[in-house]
Amino acid sequence: MAVRSRPVTWGDLRQAVVWRGLLDALVTVTARAGSTLDVVDAGGGSGGFAVPLAERGHRVTVVDPSPDALASLDHRAAEHGVRHLVTARQGDLSVLPEIVGVGRSDVLLCHTVLEVVDEPVAALTAAVAALRPGGLLSVVAANRAAVVLARVLAGRLAEAQHALADPGGRCGGFDRARRFDGGTLVRMVSDAGADVIAVHGVRVFADLVPAAAVDADPSAAERLLQLEIAASSRAPFRDLAAHLHVLAHRRDSR
Repeated sequence: MAVRSRPVTWGDLRQAVVWRGLLDALVTVTARAGSTLDVVDAGGGSGGFAVPLAERGHRVTVVDPSPDALASLDHRAAEHGVRHLVTARQGDLSVLPEIVGVGRSDVLLCHTVLEVVDEPVAALTAAVAALRPGGLLSVVAANRAAVVLARVLAGRLAEAQHALADPGGRCGGFDRARRFDGGTLVRMVSDAGADVIAVHGVRVFADLVPAAAVDADPSAAERLLQLEIAASSRAPFRDLAAHLHVLAHRRDSR
C-alpha cells in the first residue's frame, strides 16, 4: 500500500484491512487478466470502493437498489474524473447476472450486503455466476462474535444472549441486520462456487477504543492502524472483529 502523507483517520481504521487484502489479491487477477479489470460492486452505494478502483484504471459497474446512492455515485465519479469508467445500475444481489451478464466480470465486491438480503445463500450463489472462472470474489460481512462481545461490554446482556442464540445473529426483534459466524461465511462462499484464499478480521480493536483516547495522541491512530493490520489474520483476534473479509476465486465449473 502507498505511504500516507496525511494523518490516519477513522475511515482508514475502518477500511485499511479490506483495502490491503483486496489490493494484494488484485495483483494475481491483473497478472492473469491484464491491468484493466471489469469490476462489479454489488451494493456499492455512493462509490467508496468503486471510485478509487476506477482511479486505478479499472472499469467498475455499481449495482445498488438505491437511486439516491447511485446519484451520489455519479457525482463522486465526476468529481474524481472517472465518470467514463463508472457505470451505475439499479438492482440487487439476487439478479446480478441479469444486470451485468454471466461470466463477464474479473472482480465482484459484495461488501456489507449479505446482512440485509432476504436469502443470503441463494443471492451469493446467483451473484458469483457473474464472475469469470478464476475471478476474484471479495465478501465483507458482519461478525456475530463481535456484536455479542460489544453488547456484553455495554451491559446489554439480554441482547448479547439473543445474538448468541439467534440463527441470524440478531440482537432482538428491533434488529434487522443479519450477522455471520466465520465458519458459516466461509462455507457459504465455498458452496456458492468459489475457493477461499484468505479470511481477515476488519476492525478488531477500533470499535473498542474510545475515540477520545485516539484523538488525544497524534500517534495513537497510526499505532492502532498497524495493530489492526497485524491482528487481522491472527486467531483469535480475527474471529472477534466487527466484520469478516473473505477473498476467494471462482472455481472453473468444467
